[in-house]
Amino acid sequence: MPLPWIISGVWCKKSGGKSPWSSIRTAEGRANSMNETTSRRLSVGLLWHSARSGNLGVGALTLGNMAIAREVAEKAGFEPHFTLLSMRDGDTDPIVGDDVAVRIINTKSILSPSGYASWVKKLDCVLDIGAGDSFAEIYGPKRFGFMWLSKALTIAQHVPLVLSPQTIGPFTKTPYRQLAASVMNRSHVVVSRDDKSLAVAKDMAPSANNIIAVDVAFVLPYVSQTHLRGGPKLRVGINASGLLMEEAITGRNHFGLSYDYAAFTRQLIRSLLDRGDVEVHLVPHATSKTMPQDDDNRYADMLAAEFPGVIRVPEFPGPSEAKSYISGLDFLVAGRMHACVGAYSSGTPVIPIAYSRKFDGLFGMLGYKWLTPVKGLDVDGAVNFVLNGLDKRAELAADLAEGMKTVQQRLDVYRGALHNLFMEIKAKRG
Repeated sequence: MPLPWIISGVWCKKSGGKSPWSSIRTAEGRANSMNETTSRRLSVGLLWHSARSGNLGVGALTLGNMAIAREVAEKAGFEPHFTLLSMRDGDTDPIVGDDVAVRIINTKSILSPSGYASWVKKLDCVLDIGAGDSFAEIYGPKRFGFMWLSKALTIAQHVPLVLSPQTIGPFTKTPYRQLAASVMNRSHVVVSRDDKSLAVAKDMAPSANNIIAVDVAFVLPYVSQTHLRGGPKLRVGINASGLLMEEAITGRNHFGLSYDYAAFTRQLIRSLLDRGDVEVHLVPHATSKTMPQDDDNRYADMLAAEFPGVIRVPEFPGPSEAKSYISGLDFLVAGRMHACVGAYSSGTPVIPIAYSRKFDGLFGMLGYKWLTPVKGLDVDGAVNFVLNGLDKRAELAADLAEGMKTVQQRLDVYRGALHNLFMEIKAKRG
């Protein structure tokens, strides 16, 4: 009897009839499966995102960017695995699952060869969102130093760096401009989230791969509550920004508003309650355990005590829950930009209270005119602007629905840039 059959016969007696060749084929199959799994794995770093920020805007950027990257990666045949790289924060419970690795950036880890550089070296690419608007000189040399060095170290490890949709600048001082331009020019792509940022990027780094998209928080997942709209009383939300309240109350007015924001907020609440057909919902969107001066909850509590007729909305566990709640409002007035984005992308008419270039840059790009200007209004004028918007909320709703077409077109540009990068990674693997 041929040897294979003898072996096969003996094996069959000892193994309940299974052929030895089936075991070999199983081992080969496992090896092939492991190779296939490895080839499909895409390790994506999420730089300057956050899993536990009390500022729900940063969380919205994190979940929005993950959703886009996952969508594009899976369409390219990859199985994405994310590593979040950011400063330590702990104002909320984690908004990402255990499947997302979290690495903490601090002075020790950013300077240690076994720290940040070693983490990044294991990644296929890094998507750096710069906390939305922190790639700038206005937050001081220490924060800029972390922002710049993390980018430079990524590039030094020959890992493709994508500056995901964000505000670029301002950069007015020569050292900042030179350092920022050096990493922009060596990035795989620099994606601005508004026209003004694109102009800054092109001026500073004309040889960089500069493109324009839009804020990724527009695709933040949520559960629609639109069935709550249109009740016997209008559900009007007010997101009283702790940052702007503090600036007004202390008299610092760092942002140069032409009106007193605290007085405006109080007068607006009073005017809405006097109408009789409105429920006023105080909607916090940024909280901080370590910086009470930047805590929406603190001022929501103060206003709720001052105006017993309002509804004090509890703190949200995450950005998706906040957007879900906002989607059930008939109208929103908001000082936090990503509360505005949550309203805009869920179809809730919104009046953004602009205090910096990022508001005008984003909403101006979408052709949305319904935001209070930084200059030119007093308290009465600002309140009347909002009340006029409330009366014309159907017009606002039509404008933001039209603007969402531009949002989708701009986000497709970003999706295209990620697709090209992921396909380059696939091609290099062979």
